[in-house]
Amino acid sequence: MNDGAWLDELMRCIDAKDALAFAAFLADDACFRFGNIPSVHGREAIQATVNAFFDSITALAHQLRERWSIGEATICTGTVTYTRRDGRKVSVPFANVLKLRAGLIYDYQVFIDNSALSAP
Repeated sequence: MNDGAWLDELMRCIDAKDALAFAAFLADDACFRFGNIPSVHGREAIQATVNAFFDSITALAHQLRERWSIGEATICTGTVTYTRRDGRKVSVPFANVLKLRAGLIYDYQVFIDNSALSAP
């Protein structure tokens, strides 16, 4: 998974709101931190958390801007556009840090301010 194509595929799974396919990228003991919510541990718990988030929105689309690989870490930045349940679109910048072990993500950190999703 070090050729970079895996990151594009990961983003396609997320944008398709496919929590099961997303979870296939994770190690069994993965840790996931999304914005300011508490970390979630374990593939199944992460899948359930991500699925609940997907259910809270109508759609999402990532536009990757930059990406770097440094040792076991892949870092990417970009913009994600969410479509809220009321039809309103919200675009926000993000930065992700993904740490890989044996081709699977064991630490996934999303740095984002998605407070606009819950704004009136």
